[in-house]
Amino acid sequence: MDVCSEEEQTEDYLFKIVLIGDSAVGKSNLLARFARDEFYPNSKSTIGVEFQTQKIDINGKEIKAQIWDTAAHSDMNVVTILVGNKTDLKDAREVTTAEGKSLAEAQGLFFIETSALDSSNVSSAFRTVVEEIYHILSRKVMASSDLNKQDLSSLSSGRTVVIQGEESGEVDQTQKKGGCCSS
Repeated sequence: MDVCSEEEQTEDYLFKIVLIGDSAVGKSNLLARFARDEFYPNSKSTIGVEFQTQKIDINGKEIKAQIWDTAAHSDMNVVTILVGNKTDLKDAREVTTAEGKSLAEAQGLFFIETSALDSSNVSSAFRTVVEEIYHILSRKVMASSDLNKQDLSSLSSGRTVVIQGEESGEVDQTQKKGGCCSS
């Protein structure tokens, strides 16, 4: 039996976000800065998986972002954002802003540059991901709602809907006993 406290049940949505990327690009420190406003200059490579949560308000809805920092790569992303991290290391830069923007545009990705060290754009990066997931979810809910309205409107147009076996007053006993709640 699952037991949840009231505080755990207050959010409107729970989004699970996975951070992926090469080793030593700063994924763990981005997460630490966003979730706890901390930075670890001597952090080690992630082994396995770690996660943090953060609540964000978007359009009056409380969204709990469960952010997973993993050493593994994943192809299951709904929203992908290209993050150029460590912008505070200007002299050690390996990719220019223009190169990052160009790659993101070519791949249809969001692009943002961040620094977990000085906290530049960290919240904006995570908020962008959460907002985009929320907008995708909202569009799907609206599309589903529109489809349901169309289905219901066809029923109110005066047409007769015949359920198999009902036209003669007989219903197959196996159908009657099937389902979740029969004894």
